Amino acid sequence: MPREAPYLAVTDVLRARILAGEWGIGERLPSRARLAEEYGVGRNVMQRAMDRLIVDGLLEGRAGSGTYVRVPRERLRLVRSRHRERREDSSARPDRRERGRADAWDSHSQVRVPAPEAVAERLAIGPGDLCVNTHYEFLADGQPVQLSESWEPMAITDGTPIVLPEMGPLAGKGVVERMRSIGVVISTVVEVPRPARATQVQANLLGISVGDLVLQIERTIYDTDGRPVETADMVIPDVRREVVYEFGVDQPQPLKP
Repeated sequence: MPREAPYLAVTDVLRARILAGEWGIGERLPSRARLAEEYGVGRNVMQRAMDRLIVDGLLEGRAGSGTYVRVPRERLRLVRSRHRERREDSSARPDRRERGRADAWDSHSQVRVPAPEAVAERLAIGPGDLCVNTHYEFLADGQPVQLSESWEPMAITDGTPIVLPEMGPLAGKGVVERMRSIGVVISTVVEVPRPARATQVQANLLGISVGDLVLQIERTIYDTDGRPVETADMVIPDVRREVVYEFGVDQPQPLKP
């Protein structure tokens, strides 16, 4: 049997001590050098063990100060469901709406941006074909909860009032309604969720630590002809959001007598 890496064994012992309450919430741990001496391991081993616990959300590093037991954050449920959106009343009382749902956003769009190869493949266009590229930062109660980068082919929207997603008569109405206004009917949304670790840029925008677990969702929207009309990459911090997919069930037709 392969031998467990030394840092993983140290990680397990430290995790057990933290969960047992040896160090209280918000309390600073002894230095890495002191802990390495206590366990009889090298400082690099202790560094990897503590980095792992930071990634797992039990610890947080503070520049120039040390490593602390992380204050737990409430992890709210985020439901992704077109079925629910259709049956929810937009005028519902705020206290009955889903907690933690984004209630504001910042966005920035650029037009005539050449599509990178990976984006072009998802949109079934040529690499370098012009798109509208929009970056979003979604907020809930003033706290960043999601990032998104969207691409729409300009061959579809150029010269129309909806070329900019967050400007014009249908600003903020979403892809389905905007496209319908120019005769493009959406029929399918495909999402591919993948776990990842936060980059420096993502961590800065979301207020989390570099390396924190995030959920990346690759979403592509198709019209009734099977043509991709928008693709986006969404980033949701796992420490704050539990993502749940909800599906409606088509009811069977009654049997004819």
